[in-house]
Amino acid sequence: MSEQLADERASAAPVSGQVGGRSVTLIPHRAPDVEESTLPLDYQRILAAVRQAAGPVMARQVGEVVGVDVSVRAKLEPLRGKLVRLVDRGWLRKLPDGRFTTRL
Repeated sequence: MSEQLADERASAAPVSGQVGGRSVTLIPHRAPDVEESTLPLDYQRILAAVRQAAGPVMARQVGEVVGVDVSVRAKLEPLRGKLVRLVDRGWLRKLPDGRFTTRL
């Protein structure tokens, strides 16, 4: 039984893959059996920043919390990409006005 649980946890962990010859971390889709701790640390910090906000937040506000230099667009855009990736995988929700919030 414990071996089966260990196998299930290992399969839920972030998987590294190859894209264009580069190693990338694949972000798991949100599911009842997938815990937030399976996400890479930077994605966990982004989720925590969105959760601790009083309401929906823009990428710039998340960047200020996680320590990204928001005055430089080239540093803010990768963060926005991570937020969108979390939306695509079901961890966050993006509102029509471009702000991000937690899933209900």
